[in-house]
Amino acid sequence: MAVTAIRPDYQGKVMDKQANYGDNILVFIGWDEHLLFCSAKAFPLPPNMSFKDFKAGVLPEGFNQHPDFEHIKWNEVEWNLNGEMVQPSDEQTLAEIGFDHKSLLRFKTPGLNGWKGTGV
Repeated sequence: MAVTAIRPDYQGKVMDKQANYGDNILVFIGWDEHLLFCSAKAFPLPPNMSFKDFKAGVLPEGFNQHPDFEHIKWNEVEWNLNGEMVQPSDEQTLAEIGFDHKSLLRFKTPGLNGWKGTGV
């Protein structure tokens, strides 16, 4: 959607550009059918981080408050990166998988549909 400024001389300053994050990229992560988290969470991450380290460190930091988290079968998780299904391996880096600045990663955990199956 196009946005028009009220004043024709308005010049906005982009605060979330990649250069403001040093060597990191901003990654948004959302867990489908788990609306205890009302929106995707944002994390500044190094693109050379392995997917194994991402799963072991970033995902618990963001989502282990949910009672379903401890029951995730990681080999069954469905990953969607920027609208495309992906099948990352633990050895790949985020960059090799296709993460870039302001990527959106959504993950779905079959059989885990939120607190008592309510989507929350």
